Amino acid sequence: MKINSQLGSVKGLTLACACLLAAHSVAAEKLEVSDEQVKNLGIELVGVQDARGGVKQRFPAQVVVPPKAEHVVSAPLQGLVVQLLVGEFQPVKKGDAVAKLSSPAMSQLQLQALQASARATLARQAYAREQALFKEGIIPQRRAQEAQAALREADATLAQAKSELALAGMSGAATEKMLRSGVPTDSLVLEAAQDGVVSAISVKPGQRVDAATAVLSITQLDTLWLDVQLPIEASKGMRPGMPIEIPGKQLSGRVLSLSPTISASTQFVILRAEVDGAAGQLRPGELVTVDVPLEAAGQAWDLPLSAVARNKDESVVFVKTAGGFEARPVRVQNSAGQLVRVEGDIRAEDRIAVSGVIALKGAWLEEGEE
Repeated sequence: MKINSQLGSVKGLTLACACLLAAHSVAAEKLEVSDEQVKNLGIELVGVQDARGGVKQRFPAQVVVPPKAEHVVSAPLQGLVVQLLVGEFQPVKKGDAVAKLSSPAMSQLQLQALQASARATLARQAYAREQALFKEGIIPQRRAQEAQAALREADATLAQAKSELALAGMSGAATEKMLRSGVPTDSLVLEAAQDGVVSAISVKPGQRVDAATAVLSITQLDTLWLDVQLPIEASKGMRPGMPIEIPGKQLSGRVLSLSPTISASTQFVILRAEVDGAAGQLRPGELVTVDVPLEAAGQAWDLPLSAVARNKDESVVFVKTAGGFEARPVRVQNSAGQLVRVEGDIRAEDRIAVSGVIALKGAWLEEGEE
């Protein structure tokens, strides 16, 4: 009895509102409503906004590392891994020592640099002596020129030897210190070439490695990529530069590209997006969800879900007119959360009812029955 009584009260209220609003209707789709009635019924209006990504849809994505963000520290020469100076997942700065190697090839390069340095010193002394004798007129100019050529050749040989040491991973300061001391060493220290986190270690202490063998990887995590799986229909209209959001993490990014091929097994396409400032909030390999804006098709508009009234397969919105409201049919394209994207005879200057729609719907249905 109580439920039937409540239903009867609701029906009576709807019928009363319908009679009030439809009493002066002039057409089947138009409702005459005064400003006072609008206020009494609690009808609120909003201006129509052009659909520009207001409606979003959520898709799964995986966090991946951009190729430019990963740096591999490799052994420049054949040798033995003596010591690892960092651990996995440890943050490092550019220039930090990460590993020590013992390499006979390094001592051979240093020996060549010492010999080139000695020859360059002798050539420099000989050139100074020949220049002094030439100025005094004791020797011909040809001898002074030969001494100058020999000095240039010795300096070039020394520069090449230093370059080989630099390619082998020896810093300029360490090279100059070795040349001053005159004592070569087989020790080789590998340094980090960028800031980041040690993401992988490929060797162990005591292991022999060849030249170009990967020792460890350093990854920058400030900027990461997302590989988003999209159905074919949802990928239409996606373009580089469109914004994306990661719910729950207060992170946003932008679309970089859309794969030109479709996965044969899933019939999905991969949308790639870039996210800045992701350090500490996203991890490579992590599975997340991403909100992607849906492209509007035709004359589409984003409205609050409460603005759309439905009757079976028919959907309408109530547009404010000079004398009341007009029920205009619309077609729902997409919906997400509390927003719905509709297509219909709606203009940018229109104002739509978003509350009190139940009373307007009752009047509309009553008018249709009459």
